[in-house]
Amino acid sequence: MFRLDNPLVVQGDRTVLLEVHAPRYEEARDALCRFAELEKSPEHVHTYRISALSLWNAAAAGLPPAEIIETLREYGKYPLPDHLAIEIRETMARHGRVKLLAADEPAMLRLRFDDDLSLRQALADRKTAELLGARLGPLEIAAPLAHRGPLKRALIRLQLPAEDLVGFRDGVPLPVGLRNTTLAGLPFGLRDYQREAAEVFWQGGGPSGGHGVIVLPCGAGKTVVGLATLALVQQECLVLATNVTAVRQWIREILDKTTLTEDQVGEYSGDNKQIRPVTVATYQILTWRKDRKGPFEHFGLFDARSWGLIIHDEVHLLPAPVFRITADLQACRRLGLTATLVREDGLEGDVFTLIGPKRYDVPWKELEKQGFIAEAACHEVRVDLPSDLRVEHAVAAQRLKHRIAAENPAKRELVKRLARHHADDRVLVIGQYLDQLEEIAADLGAPLITGAVGNAERDVLYGKFRTGEVPLLVVSKVANFAIDLPDANVAIQISGTFGSRQEEAQRLGRILRPKKGMAILYSLVTKDSVEQEFAQKRRLFLTEQGYRYEILDEPELLERIGAPTPS
Repeated sequence: MFRLDNPLVVQGDRTVLLEVHAPRYEEARDALCRFAELEKSPEHVHTYRISALSLWNAAAAGLPPAEIIETLREYGKYPLPDHLAIEIRETMARHGRVKLLAADEPAMLRLRFDDDLSLRQALADRKTAELLGARLGPLEIAAPLAHRGPLKRALIRLQLPAEDLVGFRDGVPLPVGLRNTTLAGLPFGLRDYQREAAEVFWQGGGPSGGHGVIVLPCGAGKTVVGLATLALVQQECLVLATNVTAVRQWIREILDKTTLTEDQVGEYSGDNKQIRPVTVATYQILTWRKDRKGPFEHFGLFDARSWGLIIHDEVHLLPAPVFRITADLQACRRLGLTATLVREDGLEGDVFTLIGPKRYDVPWKELEKQGFIAEAACHEVRVDLPSDLRVEHAVAAQRLKHRIAAENPAKRELVKRLARHHADDRVLVIGQYLDQLEEIAADLGAPLITGAVGNAERDVLYGKFRTGEVPLLVVSKVANFAIDLPDANVAIQISGTFGSRQEEAQRLGRILRPKKGMAILYSLVTKDSVEQEFAQKRRLFLTEQGYRYEILDEPELLERIGAPTPS
């Protein structure tokens, strides 16, 4: 049966083509993103891939194979290939074929296999077998509890993603509740999706809950989900965040929205070393060491108290050393919070095994429709490279090509024109290269925030931006994450980290706090350069969420904003 007005072409190699202009495009996209990964998003047809990891995340979230197969049939133009339906069922059936269970001995765990073939596969793999202990029965085998994390990593490599039912040790009890306060001048209360996300993670405190990742857009209140989870767990908690500014934002939110008091909440950073019932630390301090071969001197923080919950903010950024220590912390409940699970190094599987599967996800556009994040317009503006730099760009090495294009001097004049056009808005100019940022900050007479600016000075400048005393900030990559600037409504991106999809998402996220009017992202890209190629990749994640980029040449933009075209 052919349904040519349907939006999907489902192919036997697990790729799915989605026609952007077809009827039912949006509902098909929202259904598809629950179990498939976006790979390419040119103007008319987007390409998704149904991967093993995307199906295992769907299985962990409770999405049955029959519903996935029915979705592909419902929106497909052509009949679903028979073998693909079989592969989906078989791949999802591998999730939980191995179960990790508690053992009678406190220092041990049990692996229970659903079938002899899976057990033989594990034993035949040398690296996996080294982590295993004695046979306990025909389909059970013992293993040291300390191998819980490494075993899960080894098993996923064998296409045997384990269902972890060992449970978690209880930490020190900590009475904590959410209290009545205000949020943006309105009474504070959990939104339905925030409450649901926390409850899906907790799962009543049973062994199948207590570990996993919550994916919500920037501005949707991931911190509040963390606090709601803490109120469910009722135990001492360690929060890991990306920088000192984020640490202090967490502390402000904890004190504002929970019943905890100042003497119960500590900051563990380069500036302060407070260990309290709820401690908020930076990843940087945990990964600090005196030299490359020295020990990580602050990893002892993980053992400093009996934590009942560890919250990993921006979990997709987990540095490798923290990944390793997390493998040793499988006895702790672990909550990952992020706007996107995309990792450019392809280590999403590590997040799955060491933190837990994706437990909850809401499409960004869905929350936009409900008014929980701002409506946003995205513009990619193509800027010509001056003629004297075109040859230099053409013959340069790949990395240098990117820098030449990113630092295109023609962008400076365009930024000035955009800043004048948005003089009544709260504007962030965001970039990668410090020399370029310094020049633009001087052009605009605006403060510049980089990694060299101390935390106290950053906090002052962010505060002035919030009050409107400083309506425009020029910021480096330090502002990519966890910066609470609710009134920012315009972002001008002048350069970025190659083709980083998560960076693109985070930068749009800086302006998505709910507000009146439209949030606007301008991404300035050098025309006919490697930067243009990287820009296409950067758009991928946001395209999956339903955002469309309007692509304009510089003269088109200038005409639209009423600025004269340079002669």
